[in-house]
Amino acid sequence: MAEYSFSRDPKEVIPLKTANRLIQTAIPAPGSKALLERLERCESRSMQGQLPIVWKRAEDYSVYDLADNCYIDFTSTIFVTNVGHSNPKVNAAIAATLEQPLSSCYAYSNEVRANYIEKLVAFAGAPFEKAFLLSAGTEATEAAFKLMRMYGQKAGKRRRGIICIEGNWHGRTLAAQMMSSNIMQRDWIGYQDADIHHIGFPYPWQVTEGQGANFLDEELKKLSATGVDLAQDICGFMLETFQGWGAVFYPKDFVQAIADVCKRYGVLLTFDEMQSGFARTGERFGFQHYGVSPDLICCGKGMGGGVPLSGVLGRAEIMDLPGVGSMSSTHSANPMVCAAGLAVIEEIESRNLVAETKRKGKLMFAALQALQQRFAKRIVHVLGEGLIAAVIIHNPDTGEPDGEFCSRVAERCMQQGLLVVHTGRESIKIGPPLTITDEALLEGVEVLGSVTAEVASR
Repeated sequence: MAEYSFSRDPKEVIPLKTANRLIQTAIPAPGSKALLERLERCESRSMQGQLPIVWKRAEDYSVYDLADNCYIDFTSTIFVTNVGHSNPKVNAAIAATLEQPLSSCYAYSNEVRANYIEKLVAFAGAPFEKAFLLSAGTEATEAAFKLMRMYGQKAGKRRRGIICIEGNWHGRTLAAQMMSSNIMQRDWIGYQDADIHHIGFPYPWQVTEGQGANFLDEELKKLSATGVDLAQDICGFMLETFQGWGAVFYPKDFVQAIADVCKRYGVLLTFDEMQSGFARTGERFGFQHYGVSPDLICCGKGMGGGVPLSGVLGRAEIMDLPGVGSMSSTHSANPMVCAAGLAVIEEIESRNLVAETKRKGKLMFAALQALQQRFAKRIVHVLGEGLIAAVIIHNPDTGEPDGEFCSRVAERCMQQGLLVVHTGRESIKIGPPLTITDEALLEGVEVLGSVTAEVASR
């Protein structure tokens, strides 16, 4: 991973004003450096390293800094604000619970909780029958991990193995980190659970559509050669719906082959839908692109429209494996987040955001593919679905991944009034609020193109 430090010193830039952007000061805006340094003195270092912009407010697809410079947001705060920043209906729903007044009630029941979970299960559709709500995505993947192992325990499996995919990411807590495959990032644990297994990811530059099933067969043969018996030693498969850093989807037949293996050997199929759920990919949930029916899905990010809300959905026989009181959370299903979650689903449905995301995605990808043709030696892939995309960049001279180039592009985009997701590696990710206008979407891609040309010319 390329190391690149963003400068906090204000840089004079040419002022600009368009229908969707306004840059009227040096960037970062005056006052940003001092505030970032205040945080640096008292906040964990792990929270640092992002683009040096201080957010003052955000509305729909626009972000404003301390000086009221206006940016087109291609991040959705990492794919959280699917229905737009500060969505008025989400805000009104939260306000109504405070006016009740009711802000927290632990595991005691409340009406908005019942309304939301009924709506959530109906929105997810068959085979999902029940939900368990939490606050953060990593809690949801931990809960799914527990449910898969409890299922294996009940089924009398010899071991309670979970098969995961290399390069997938599931969170920073213990089981979530071990299910993720980054060895360096989980080194702090001190050991690896012997029953968490990783198989290779079928990258499109290695495995073409139609070869996914064969790729899976070879990976499972390698696993079996280590003594793992799929029928006796495996109770779950955990898949991030797409490879996060690069919006890399699997070949459809790869996932369908996994679903077949799960049915054959009594194994649960779980999808981590954190980035892909709630209309982000042009479907209600990303797994629908593969034509399979998972047993569990883990949700978060766009689920709450900006408030901390996550959850696991599944069939009743799985969701009811934990006994009364044995799987709960202090802030689970509190009235405020349930009200927000309900408003998010209502906005998705009333504004037809699934179909709109699919339509806007076609516009966005056509523009991004034109960029790829323009920078054919540098942009090697444009990947994703709906309104989640990644531009994969290599050095045209060496052919190697070029993370530093991506960081420089991200920084320059900020100076030009566009916020993209900085991954720290050879990808620039794009995920605007699903409510973004066609004009702002295409303007943002145009900025990305002009900045790419500028940085390349240096």
